[in-house]
Amino acid sequence: MKWEVVIGLEVHVQLATKTKMFSNASTAYGAKPNTQACAIDLGLPGVLPILNKEAVKMAIKFGLAIDAKLTHRSIFERKNYFYPDLPKGYQISQFKTPIVGSGQLNIELEDGSEKIIGITRAHLEEDAGKSLHDYFQGQTGIDLNRAGIPLLEIVSEPDIRSAKEAVAYMKKIYSLVCYLEICDGNMQEGSFRCDTNVSIRSIGEINLGARVELKNINSFRNVERAINVEVKRQIEIIERDGKVFQETRLYDDHKNITLVMRKKEETQDYRYFPDPDLLPLVLEKEMIEQVRMTLPELPDARRNRFITDMNLSFYDASALTSYHQLADYYEVVLIKTDGQNPKLCANWVCDELLGTLNKFNLDITTSPVTAEQLGGILVRIIDNTISGKIAKQIFESLWKKEANNADDIIKSNNLKQITDSTIIEEMIDKVISNNTRQLKQYLGGKKQLFGFFVGQVMKVSKGKANPVEVNNLLKEKLIISIE
Repeated sequence: MKWEVVIGLEVHVQLATKTKMFSNASTAYGAKPNTQACAIDLGLPGVLPILNKEAVKMAIKFGLAIDAKLTHRSIFERKNYFYPDLPKGYQISQFKTPIVGSGQLNIELEDGSEKIIGITRAHLEEDAGKSLHDYFQGQTGIDLNRAGIPLLEIVSEPDIRSAKEAVAYMKKIYSLVCYLEICDGNMQEGSFRCDTNVSIRSIGEINLGARVELKNINSFRNVERAINVEVKRQIEIIERDGKVFQETRLYDDHKNITLVMRKKEETQDYRYFPDPDLLPLVLEKEMIEQVRMTLPELPDARRNRFITDMNLSFYDASALTSYHQLADYYEVVLIKTDGQNPKLCANWVCDELLGTLNKFNLDITTSPVTAEQLGGILVRIIDNTISGKIAKQIFESLWKKEANNADDIIKSNNLKQITDSTIIEEMIDKVISNNTRQLKQYLGGKKQLFGFFVGQVMKVSKGKANPVEVNNLLKEKLIISIE
């Protein structure tokens, strides 16, 4: 391939405050249109904005988490543009002096390697309203409930070289802001979305190509698809001796194409100037240290602890720490089992639990099976009370809310594992005597029939025989048969 892809992301994180950036209006999602827009959000004459202190603390928290330079004296500016969903005619944002300066983030790629992505800045700003095109025939409605919602815009350096790298970076940001509890991460509600800047250039070229911005993409899948289709579009234009223009485009996920939205504005088009209604934001050292004390264990540190202390693989540890609620769930399961078998716990959480959650389109926060309940199942596997097969039956019963814990299900359904070797030997003898044809084939060299005999014994025991004991005793019996 003779083309190099250059990508930068602007991730918009809705901060988890109860009120807006510059007013006391609620940020709760789902209210009727225009019921959560106060006089300040509407830009009515005579009103003054008041900065939300919690939003400032959340921005500081993010800056500390990426080891960024914090700007001790930043200012808010007016970014001027005229859209129907921006009643003031400008957006209060930060440009020259953002609250969070340069930092970096490590991302993990599919081949297991790591890459450092530079972060240019993260600045505070207010969101605009929303244009609604489906409410009225032939007309557009405006909902200003989002006007003034606090955002942290995280701007990366153009260090990303593929759509997959972009997704890896976006997922890392997502995980981090959720760990920090500064964002609820709800993409369907617009809490986490991004603009993607895409350009291409010849390999070895130093100068950047014309940058196309893809606006408001709110899923990891669509980020990858949008970048790939835009890269293909740009390559086709250049290879036809055409010219790629700097512009803003929208991604149509139904048709898998990008469409022109508007000509890309330059910085000077926004006519930034300091907002005369807001004083400079001064961060005191004491406040920064107070925020630092609230930092949780971050995803990378938690992943490394799982690898070191629980002896998990990088893959398992990364999967478990991708979302803090999942990592919390796993740790509760570990506590319930007294930490006896971290790998078994990881397998059940990553495979059985997450597989079932995905099947029913649920997430870890809405799991019908609690961490304590799952831990209770695993305790009984570890102490040989039940087999793995029986454990899956118990998991299904708990999922359906048929009981409150594994022990009740084991007792009421007589599911306790059979470990008595005498009883298991009797079952094996019965299976062998009832399957003389298969025995003859096995003795004749068809060794794959061993699994058949194991299955028959488990069937006779109704799944309650200890599988390890069955395998060991069956091997002995078949060796004797050979002799």
